[in-house]
Amino acid sequence: MPADLKGARFTWLGHATFLIEYKGKHILIDPWVMGNPMCPEDKKKLPHIDLILATHAHFDHIGDAVAIAKQYKPKVIGIFELCAWLEKKGVENTSAMNKGGTQRLPDFGLEVTMVSADHSCGIKDGDEILYGGEACGYVITFDSGLVLYHAGDTNVFGDMKIIRKLYAPHIAMLPIGDHFTMGPREVAYACKLLEPQHVIPMHFGTFPLLTGTPADLRQRLTGSETQLLEMKPGESIS
Repeated sequence: MPADLKGARFTWLGHATFLIEYKGKHILIDPWVMGNPMCPEDKKKLPHIDLILATHAHFDHIGDAVAIAKQYKPKVIGIFELCAWLEKKGVENTSAMNKGGTQRLPDFGLEVTMVSADHSCGIKDGDEILYGGEACGYVITFDSGLVLYHAGDTNVFGDMKIIRKLYAPHIAMLPIGDHFTMGPREVAYACKLLEPQHVIPMHFGTFPLLTGTPADLRQRLTGSETQLLEMKPGESIS
């Protein structure tokens, strides 16, 4: 059964970067585009970006955040310390928050809730690694009724069951690459905790170390009610 996105359109730009179109607005999650080797060249020219969500401060998630934010002046949501660093880099219109908080964005037709992730969050700034707050995930609740969970980079953790109970996401975007995040074995268990209708694998294949594959995950989901929704870089679903 194909996913019902209730008027939204998702485009996977490779790695953990997704472009969401909803009600005429463009939302970019983890803005690593121009330097992203998985992003097709014809997708590197972005439409006007209205909102950026950053899960954490590693280069493969915020590599183009400053450039995109300066070009389009979108609202930029991230954890407090990351937003403070972005402001120092000249980014305007940041909207810092922290875990458990919800920002209601009626102009976008959605709510954004920051949830936990089990991962590190150092900012590489020149030769230094600065404290970037903590890594997080986002639950995006659309006014259409669709609920999306983008986990960012994370290991499986028991409180994913709380995310299920509180927000009941229909679609979960989960990292499967292994080494720096969950691999397929852990993701299959995460799906048991989250119980989404569909899981979209991400954060795999970009570098040789990221060896997890959708095929492995598909096998591990045998008998599960969660359906794997495999996307190719540059592919859109709506």
